[in-house]
Amino acid sequence: MEQILILVGVSTLQTLLMVFFSTLFAILIGFPLGILLNTTNQYGITPKPVFNSVLSRIIDVLRSFPFVILMIVLLPFTRMVLGTAIGTTATIIPLSIAAAPFVARITETALNEVDPGIVQAARAMGSTNWQIIHKVLVPEAMPSVVSGITLTIINLISYSAMAGTLGGGGLGDLAIRYGYQRFRTGVMTAAVIVIIIMVAAIQFAGTRLTNKMLSKR
Repeated sequence: MEQILILVGVSTLQTLLMVFFSTLFAILIGFPLGILLNTTNQYGITPKPVFNSVLSRIIDVLRSFPFVILMIVLLPFTRMVLGTAIGTTATIIPLSIAAAPFVARITETALNEVDPGIVQAARAMGSTNWQIIHKVLVPEAMPSVVSGITLTIINLISYSAMAGTLGGGGLGDLAIRYGYQRFRTGVMTAAVIVIIIMVAAIQFAGTRLTNKMLSKR
């Protein structure tokens, strides 16, 4: 029993590290892309139809890749960057690239829902494009963005579990190598229970934060 707890504890920490850093990098990449998608569309504050169309297609292509296939495709790139394509740290790269397009679309959708009247009022007051983005669009869209990122984090937990099939570490690796392959049902059950608890906790925290932001509007 003690051995199982140690294995689950180490694997849980690995999963949390993978999800935390991949979420961080996905936001750093996807959030600016989402702003670009919104501001350069035909109704945006700086319309650039050709640029918007090209960027949109690239994001759609990345979104269409099943995660396991994307992880395999990125093995050479991951090995080039980190010197290895196996392990918890190496898994962060494909997880980040897989999640970034979702964050971009979530951000774009949230910004599209902002009342155009607010933007027009800010423009009439002499606000620059940067001021409109920074002080109007982003604050108004933030509750929806937070809600979407919550779902992205939950998806990343499931992706990190799939990464275990390719030696990515974490709870997925624990469930497969120590649970399924060694016929240790207790280990596999413990890993699944921890994943369920993590998803429930993140959803609860995300919902609370979203509601708190909405109440301050």
